[in-house]
Amino acid sequence: MEEPTPSSRPVRVLVADDEAMVRAGVRAILARDPQVEVVAEAGDGHEAIALTRQHRPDVVLLDIRMPGLDGLTAAARLHREPTPVGVIMLTTFGQDEYVARALEEGADGFLLKADDPRELLNGVRAVGAGGAYLSPRAAGRVIARLRAHRAAHPHRSLERLTERERKVLAGLGAGLSNAEIASRLHLVEGTVKAHVSAVLAKLGARNRVEAAIAAYEAGLVLPRSG
Repeated sequence: MEEPTPSSRPVRVLVADDEAMVRAGVRAILARDPQVEVVAEAGDGHEAIALTRQHRPDVVLLDIRMPGLDGLTAAARLHREPTPVGVIMLTTFGQDEYVARALEEGADGFLLKADDPRELLNGVRAVGAGGAYLSPRAAGRVIARLRAHRAAHPHRSLERLTERERKVLAGLGAGLSNAEIASRLHLVEGTVKAHVSAVLAKLGARNRVEAAIAAYEAGLVLPRSG
């Protein structure tokens, strides 16, 4: 039997939160989508890492604050694993101070626990497809937090971007994968990959999430289809 392709098989998800009721709620939301499969649950960062190695999920949903090993430290360790995995941080309104560190640790997405459940599904699909995702409410909190420290960092100007690169940036802001951006802009995926690299370099962004933040700041966010 042929191995399922990444586009045809479900997105495999591991949910890590120290509250069993939160995990149950997240699992119930994800169960609404037949293209998403929760393969494991973890109560702390240590367990999340161990279960990631065991189950090889595509996406790990990490609560920022957990006993034993917190989500931020777990995210940093997961990104040093030989097998790539997408990491989405689950935050609350009281945890804005952790946003900058989560970005440094390479988070691929941010969701607020108070978000509409559809944002959870959107985020998992986007990161599972190789994109990045900020829910609109999370984006507002992330941007507000980063602006508080803007004096210490150069402003990311979009003036150096070409018109095509701005459109690619808009796709990054919507959490689209390279393949999805290519389809939207009628380009081949390799060309989009080159544009993404150029956008990151020109903006001084370390990853797709930072580029997505720049897109939100500039009001360049394409609506997701579906």
